[in-house]
Amino acid sequence: MARNDTAAEKKPNWFKQVGTAYKITRQTDPAVTWWVLGAVVAVMLLGAIIGLLTGAIGLALFFAWPFALIAGMLILVRRAEAAAYQRISGQPGASLNALNTVRTGSWTWQEEPVDFNAKTGEMVFRGVGRAGVVLVSEGGSDARAQKLFENETRRVKRVVPEVPITTVRVGDGEGQVKLTKLSRHVTKLSPVLSKEETAAVTKRLTTLGAKKMPVPKGIDPFSARPNRKALRGR
Repeated sequence: MARNDTAAEKKPNWFKQVGTAYKITRQTDPAVTWWVLGAVVAVMLLGAIIGLLTGAIGLALFFAWPFALIAGMLILVRRAEAAAYQRISGQPGASLNALNTVRTGSWTWQEEPVDFNAKTGEMVFRGVGRAGVVLVSEGGSDARAQKLFENETRRVKRVVPEVPITTVRVGDGEGQVKLTKLSRHVTKLSPVLSKEETAAVTKRLTTLGAKKMPVPKGIDPFSARPNRKALRGR
């Protein structure tokens, strides 16, 4: 019985998590309430219209209700993620936080910048996946970031000369990738390595190490957010 009690205590309260997510999101995005309610009402109205057309409004509303809740949750998750990005935007290490949300186990990111300019704020993060090596820079000027890209590219080429290297500059300027779109941008890169080759490249690059620099954690607005796969029925 003691084990069951302990498991029950440790089991997260899903409703409490959703409530916490909503409260934190509302601090940055006050309109989240109306977006969620709007999604719920829209689905219920659609259900009512279908019910009127088919002559079974009660049955239509019964089936519309769970879909309305799912629509509201999806809106909350999207707005919560956008609010989280807004809070960390401009902070050192924001790119790494975004990259750590990439929904695939085939990517490995160095937990500290592989190169940075402490005076002007540019920093470069390195990741390895089936698309090869990806270098992501943030902060400062494009010219100084490009210099860091070139330095790190030379280091990587000495260890894995045949592996393609992709550079990504994070920002809102021309030719840059917005922080909110960074993880999607990386996942769309075309795979060129097998899983075994990716693991081998990751292992070889560990010899390069990284420069030590504190990076703020916590892109998520709450410690455990609703499972998006579950919401999609997967």
